[in-house]
Amino acid sequence: MIYGQVPGVRKPVARVVQGTAMVRADEEERAFTLLDEVFEAGGTAFDTAHQYGSGEAERVFGRWVRGRGVRDDVVVIGKGAHHSRDRNRVTPFDITADLHDSLARFGFDHVDLYLLHRDDPSVPVGPIVETLNEHAEAGRINAFGGSNWSAGRIREANAYAEERGLRPFVASSPNLSLAVQAKEPWPGCVSVSGEAGEADRRWYAEEGMPLLTWSSLAGGFFSGRFTRENLGSFDGYFDRLCVETYCHEDNFRRLDRARVLAEERGLSVPQVALAYVLNQPVEVFALVGCNSGEEFRANVEAAGVGLTPEELAWLEGDDGTDASGEGPRPSSA
Repeated sequence: MIYGQVPGVRKPVARVVQGTAMVRADEEERAFTLLDEVFEAGGTAFDTAHQYGSGEAERVFGRWVRGRGVRDDVVVIGKGAHHSRDRNRVTPFDITADLHDSLARFGFDHVDLYLLHRDDPSVPVGPIVETLNEHAEAGRINAFGGSNWSAGRIREANAYAEERGLRPFVASSPNLSLAVQAKEPWPGCVSVSGEAGEADRRWYAEEGMPLLTWSSLAGGFFSGRFTRENLGSFDGYFDRLCVETYCHEDNFRRLDRARVLAEERGLSVPQVALAYVLNQPVEVFALVGCNSGEEFRANVEAAGVGLTPEELAWLEGDDGTDASGEGPRPSSA
């Protein structure tokens, strides 16, 4: 495993971060086995959220951490203030309520990094920044940032913090993948993938602000299950979401290129896709939703794969080759 640092987080942070959306109370033994295997592979950072499983994911994860006695060894990334079906919930009240809920479910006294799961640009940043600072001063969170916050709103929040001597946002969690979204998979999502996200990626690199990127493997697009010919055969919710979000021709050309590179390197296509994300010129911590220790270990291996700027451009299709997506691959030498 490769580790990095997030400002304000007092432990090394694994560059491959295991999600917990799949952790379920009715399969607790299976969940504990998965978490054990991730931890044994060096996966010490875990992404959680107030809304996962209506709270059950946090409760199960908390029982695992306490039962194994590993609270001092793991980085807990919490998320709250997600919108509901009835209203947007990015308010001081909701931030506070969700954080207290999560801490009670975990059985912890603090979260290492707390992210606001969504943004509401109609809400002024001032009360949000002040509320997060109050919880940081109280020791409930060590650092905070935004998930699906635009770079512009983070700049606004940090300008407010700087003017008043408050703690700033230290991390952002947008989507970033070799596959570019044709549309947002859920309302309020923010992506920095592709040409449209280039300016934001450059700003994050200049600021030195780390990214915790979600759907780095594009919801299963790089698994090999989705082809140009079979897109009408999927009827499951998440499969249809992948088809609508990622299964368009530009991405299939990127997938074709990833297959070429995977064969040359002796890697799988998902490993190449993850290496693409982790080799961006910005500090990236890739969020993954592995369902087995074997899958997680493959992602750890991908974290050690180096790609040149020329290879990154070739995978994207930005190297000047023809529209078919074909053309010589740059040397990795």
